[in-house]
Amino acid sequence: MVTASFKPMSEILRIPPTLWPSAPTTEAYGQVFDLQPFAQQYWNSMYIAALVTVGTIAVSSMAGYAFARIRFPGANLLFGVVLIGLLVPAEVTIVPLFRLVNWAGLIDTHWPLIVIPIIGAPSVLATFIMRQYFLTLPTELEEAARMDGLSRAGIFRRIAFPLARPAVAAVAIFTFLHSWNLFLEPLVFLSSRENFTLPLALTQYVDAYGGPMWNVQLAATTLTVLPVLGVFLLAQRQFVEGLANTGLKG
Repeated sequence: MVTASFKPMSEILRIPPTLWPSAPTTEAYGQVFDLQPFAQQYWNSMYIAALVTVGTIAVSSMAGYAFARIRFPGANLLFGVVLIGLLVPAEVTIVPLFRLVNWAGLIDTHWPLIVIPIIGAPSVLATFIMRQYFLTLPTELEEAARMDGLSRAGIFRRIAFPLARPAVAAVAIFTFLHSWNLFLEPLVFLSSRENFTLPLALTQYVDAYGGPMWNVQLAATTLTVLPVLGVFLLAQRQFVEGLANTGLKG
């Protein structure tokens, strides 16, 4: 992908194919921004993914802590009902969601792409990961905190959540990646190029006959991969640790 983004179209289609460009050129990267508002679309994906990640961490951490530490009637049944959300594919709910968003007058806005994932399937998976991690924390920590006069909210804010950094890192990467790669929902809810996110933008690089402009598409895809790769490289240790600890206690 990276090497082909520096090739002209003729070399990409050459038979036999070549791995390295014979005459590297950055023309495709210039066309990425000339053919459509790619910078605006890049910003759209960036801030939407950031807001969804922060919102999902906030909701799932509180829900996961409640399921792990607060004993109330029907807790296990309710948690099972929440997990059922993972079994419902997005294609099943997209039509009623579209009617709801259309009724609210939010078509061709970013609100559906921010609010729906926070209370949808990505948040369910995040809640499961956070619950499993909170179950591994020693109960003695909470007992000591209660003796010091901390409330339930204070225990969560000062003790449980800071100790859950590996799980939070795993949730952050999962959520950011899911929002960054989201295609079906933006395709349904958005109509103007200025509001497009990157997955939609990548489909717009076509020639006059509707054929893909491979060098431009590969250049745009290379730019699209960079944030996700950077996030994972920075948080990979916490990511692996968070996944390893989610199955220790049920």
